[in-house]
Amino acid sequence: MVDSREVDDGQSIRRRRACQECARRFTTVEETVLAVTKRSGVSEPFSRDKVVRGVRRACQGRPVSEDALALLAQQVEETVRSSGAAEVPSHEVGLAILGPLRELDQVAYLRFASVYRSFESVADFEREIAALRSQQSDSTAVGREGAPGTVAPPGR
Repeated sequence: MVDSREVDDGQSIRRRRACQECARRFTTVEETVLAVTKRSGVSEPFSRDKVVRGVRRACQGRPVSEDALALLAQQVEETVRSSGAAEVPSHEVGLAILGPLRELDQVAYLRFASVYRSFESVADFEREIAALRSQQSDSTAVGREGAPGTVAPPGR
């Protein structure tokens, strides 16, 4: 082996090699395969497209661009890969979707969460909406100048 480099943010390894018999050089690319284990026990390769399709349904009728969906799928893949496991349960993929989707569009988040977490009553929606409101008020209070919970002067 002549040279070895990580490419695609560590998702692949590019190696330059030289044949010991003829001295010709060639390149190999080794890619890590991330597998998702479904509830049925079947394992399949991780697919960003499948993440986008699932989230697109939740975003139907919402002002969410295809670029935003692609970025969300990339974030999900990075989160899942960061676990270091070669195979992850589908449940972990769903959990990895919830955070970025909450930031992208709260209505789409509620739609996705209601299916993913199997909401059974209006109370389930109310609890989730209360959590969203709490998070939103916390983030706006911290985002202002000054201490959390203080009101910034007008014009800032």
